[in-house]
Amino acid sequence: MQSCTRTISSYLNNFGRFTSPSAVGVLFRFTQSISSLKVVWRKDRKLDQAIENDKQWRLCARVVKEVLNEPGQVIPLLYLERRRKRMRLPIRIKTFLARNPALFDTYLDRIKPKSQPVLFVRPSDRLQRFLEEEKRINSENEQLIVAKLCKLLMMSKDKVISADKIVHVKRDFGFPNDFMVSLLPKYPQYFRLVGSPGEGKSFLELVNWNPEFAKSVIEQRAEEEERLTGIKVRPSFNVKLPPGFFLRKEMREWIRDWMELPYISPYTDASYLDQSSREMEKRTVGVFHELLSLSLFKRIPVPILGKFGEEYRFSNAFANVFTRHSGIFYMSLKGGIETALLREAYRDDILIDRDPLLEIKDKFAELLAEGQKERFEQLRLRREALQRDMDMMAVRNSAEGCHDSGEQLEIYKDLDA
Repeated sequence: MQSCTRTISSYLNNFGRFTSPSAVGVLFRFTQSISSLKVVWRKDRKLDQAIENDKQWRLCARVVKEVLNEPGQVIPLLYLERRRKRMRLPIRIKTFLARNPALFDTYLDRIKPKSQPVLFVRPSDRLQRFLEEEKRINSENEQLIVAKLCKLLMMSKDKVISADKIVHVKRDFGFPNDFMVSLLPKYPQYFRLVGSPGEGKSFLELVNWNPEFAKSVIEQRAEEEERLTGIKVRPSFNVKLPPGFFLRKEMREWIRDWMELPYISPYTDASYLDQSSREMEKRTVGVFHELLSLSLFKRIPVPILGKFGEEYRFSNAFANVFTRHSGIFYMSLKGGIETALLREAYRDDILIDRDPLLEIKDKFAELLAEGQKERFEQLRLRREALQRDMDMMAVRNSAEGCHDSGEQLEIYKDLDA
């Protein structure tokens, strides 16, 4: 195996010396076999923590979504309790409401006219104000949302994507809940919706190609660096292996040569590329880099990416790309879900490449913190009240005890007399 690896490496290092078609054919076969090599997955605790940091607000957002999707945005507490498993909520609804008092109000009402009153749940005034803030932020960033949507279509093979798939990833990219009806009709120059959404037979089609959107983050970064330095900069990936990460020699050599290949924009036609070629892998890495860059948190669950395999020409073993290029990506297994993260977007467990639409998440986190602060204050007041009651009881018991002792002493004196 080692001798074979050395032979492969020598072929790659002496690429320019091959001139005959037969030699090129041999090189291609060796290159193809190296591209199928896998890198051992290594845990990155800091990037795993980045996912863990968002666990609480995501849990709250699922419950909010469940209530808002109800007719009239109200639901009997009993019905909401029955959906705990679907919402992946580990605590009872009453406990959740007590821990997050800023989100909902409860009130008594009847499910049926002659039934007994039961508790209902509805959005609180503070949650309603947050929803208005969310609309404002989406409106202010509408051009960004339009650009993102165009870019997703422009990278696809036929400039067409299933509408249901786009709806499925709307939260990953920060699209408004109702973008199909509130946004698309406003931009007929970009979007055409064919079919009926929700029936699995509707598609979102790109109408016109905007060259301004056809520049990837990698290309924009190279242009900005060239503008600042006055030196021609070749578009390339930022590669930073985590501390202690080890690559075998043949993999290091393969990646080195692969990095020397010209950057292939995810917005260029890739139909001429062989699916198993190094050039196709270069393009695939570029597509994943761009998709993660467009996402809110610079991370997307791998199963969700897999749903777009046909549109973006991903191979069946596409997930190996994230471990094979561990200096660009990290694949987390946190929560039992494979999630692809963009390394350059994080410093330790902190997201440093922030999307403007993350202001919505920040506002929601503030709302949760406000409610939790109130809850802690209520708990503090209850503990203080309980302590006062216990202190008064102790004083009363002590006084009663002293009185009894005095009476007993007087009795003993009388007996002695």
